[in-house]
Amino acid sequence: PTRVMVPPSSMDVTVGESIVLPCQVTHDHSLDIMFAWSFNGHLIDFDKDGDHFERVGGQDSAGDLMIRNIQLKHAGKYVCMVQTSVDKLSAAADLIVRGPPGPPEAVTIDEITDTTAQLSWRPGPDNHSPITMYVIQARTPFSVGWQAVNTVPELIDGKTFTATVVGLNPWVEYEFRTVAANVIGIGEPSRPSEKRRTEEALPEVTPANVSGGGGSKSELVITWETVPEELQNGRGFGYVVAFRPYGKIIWMLTVLASADASRYVFRNESVRPFFPFEVKVGVFNNKGEGPFSPTTVVYSAEEEPSKPPASIFARSLSATDIEVFWASPIDKNRGRIQGYEVKYWRHDDKEENARKIRTIGNQTSTKITNLKGSALYHLAVKAYNTAGTGPSSATVNVTTRKPPPSQPPGNIIWNSSDSKIILNWDQVKALDNESEVKGYKVLYRWNRQSSTSVIETNRTSVELSLPFDEDYIIEIKPFSDGGDGSSSEQIRIPKISNAYARGAGPSTSNACTLSAISTIMISLTARSSL
Repeated sequence: PTRVMVPPSSMDVTVGESIVLPCQVTHDHSLDIMFAWSFNGHLIDFDKDGDHFERVGGQDSAGDLMIRNIQLKHAGKYVCMVQTSVDKLSAAADLIVRGPPGPPEAVTIDEITDTTAQLSWRPGPDNHSPITMYVIQARTPFSVGWQAVNTVPELIDGKTFTATVVGLNPWVEYEFRTVAANVIGIGEPSRPSEKRRTEEALPEVTPANVSGGGGSKSELVITWETVPEELQNGRGFGYVVAFRPYGKIIWMLTVLASADASRYVFRNESVRPFFPFEVKVGVFNNKGEGPFSPTTVVYSAEEEPSKPPASIFARSLSATDIEVFWASPIDKNRGRIQGYEVKYWRHDDKEENARKIRTIGNQTSTKITNLKGSALYHLAVKAYNTAGTGPSSATVNVTTRKPPPSQPPGNIIWNSSDSKIILNWDQVKALDNESEVKGYKVLYRWNRQSSTSVIETNRTSVELSLPFDEDYIIEIKPFSDGGDGSSSEQIRIPKISNAYARGAGPSTSNACTLSAISTIMISLTARSSL
């Protein structure tokens, strides 16, 4: 007869573990044998439930059951059923699964004040491991998800089903939930409680970054950051703006009955330009007045500079650049000067289309670039501050220089001798509408370097003392009063070995030998189309 030799045994396991329930038998080997398992009265389908259940054993007398990654739902009764053509029998075992607690139930707000809420709840299933503590979480329209809150008692043990949440903001809508924990882990949270709004209270938070300044003549501009809605503590929220001239005793007050107000402008002819005021901003709501922000100093609006700059002078630096000079206003100026604005326009353009650049501080000159060559420009300068610009100086005229030569140097020839490179090129002749050539710039660098060295000469040749162990990139361009002209194409001078550069003895074979006075002459013509 068939007998179960190693039956499954009842077990106590924790969520996440994996176990094997044995089911090993002795039987008549002349008979076919089949094993099957049931869980809580239902036959296990190993194809459908293969994520957790698997038959293991590897021999016809063993039908062990492996349960992987056990969850709470796997707790219950398991039966191993063995059958041959002449008999059948079974063996059962109970599986107890311990896990984190289930969600608490019926979270209720019993009482609520301006900063506290009294909560109660019922415990959920402990899943075979006693609940050791509870944590309360809260959510508002202003929070990012659920946040843990402070409670009394601070630590809520597993046998306590009521607590007081403290540190809430007045006049904010809250909902709460409870989470239980045991030695195995933290369970799922309860369903949220009903939504309740805390009671109103006096405002306590003052506006941040109280400052201001600027504006128009006879104005005092005061600005601040609004208090967030969740910190306003009640309905009817607004601001009290207090200010007084620096050194005075009596405050002037203005009430702004708007929670969104962030700016106040006081206008009065008695306000002196750029005069310091002490400023503070308070808060209030339907419950009464709250505190004021710390006192800060804000200056009234400035008056535009009343005098124009003097001694305007402009000179041409090149075909594209001019420089402008001026002096600070001679007479006493009523407005503080923060800098200067230079307006410039070409004679053929309209003044209303003029371009403007600004300087900062006491700078009394500036360079204007990207202009057109051989063109007449008009310029005027104004002083400015936060109130605006002052009167304009007299207009001065300046003509940019003729453009530099457009023709690049041509017929460039280079020779190497000893440790020198000698360059020669054809003279560049400027056109009638171009600046005369004053000289040439020779730019050279190692092939693998980005920094460039420059040599200037007024001749059409130059001698460079350069080592021969590097490749060189060389280009040549003319320069004039109008600036630098067009550059030649880049010329690459290849590395030359010391044997060739300095000369080699008669024993050198299959090579060109040089005496001390021999030279290698290689010419390269760089031509550019006009």
